[in-house]
Amino acid sequence: MEEIYRELQKLGFSQYECKAYIGLLKNHPITGYEISKRSGVPRSMIYEVVGKLVDKGAVYTVPSEPVTYAPLPAKELISRQRKQFEQSFDYLEQELSALESEREVDVIRRIDGDELVIAEMVEMIGKARSELWLSIWEPQVPFIQNGIDARIKEGIDVFSVLFGEEKTQIGITFHHDYMSPEVAQERMGGRLTIVARDQEEVLIANFGPGTSTWAVKTQDPALVLVAIEYIRHDIMFAEVTKELGPEKVEALWRNKADLFHVVTGKRFKG
Repeated sequence: MEEIYRELQKLGFSQYECKAYIGLLKNHPITGYEISKRSGVPRSMIYEVVGKLVDKGAVYTVPSEPVTYAPLPAKELISRQRKQFEQSFDYLEQELSALESEREVDVIRRIDGDELVIAEMVEMIGKARSELWLSIWEPQVPFIQNGIDARIKEGIDVFSVLFGEEKTQIGITFHHDYMSPEVAQERMGGRLTIVARDQEEVLIANFGPGTSTWAVKTQDPALVLVAIEYIRHDIMFAEVTKELGPEKVEALWRNKADLFHVVTGKRFKG
């Protein structure tokens, strides 16, 4: 019997309510006094307990003199409880998921270690539905090349800025030529890498030689926008560099104090 009480309590019945209902199932209709006597619920509390059962629809009154009580049949009680709980679950699933989605926009996940960061990059590439934006370095290309090629065959647009060899292509590729990769790597303390998908999610990583690799991953719209605009800017500058020539562009920033500081992160020494 204790096990039945425990299960009913999971449905919101107090221990006294369980005892009163079970007592009524065995004998009904009976008075409040008889319920107390048969169930062990104190007489001082029986009418309060029965009143709560009536409010829950588990017990109903039988017009008589004196008033007696009868239980809702067990199958009907369980059916009603099941329906009520399913409605509550459906409602909560919808409403809580909506709240969770709103909150998740602000979540920034931290990932550490080469293997985990690469795995997150591969997963994000696999989730893309319409487009991918990449700022990528030559050493990372072999880990994602097959995934990128597969997505391109599926019709996904892939735009990439590559710090690496001219012959290396990963989607529609623009090579970062207006300064050497070594200058960028020294300024950033590593190889800043970006994967953004569908204007919805971005991973920003730093693969540092001799240091621990880390990344952050988020769906925050502000960070997604900034990351994609960063890549768009580098793509446009790569084309300007191709048009003017890398030597002319490098001469421009190397010989102007402010631009030298912007590009290298170091003060100009004339």
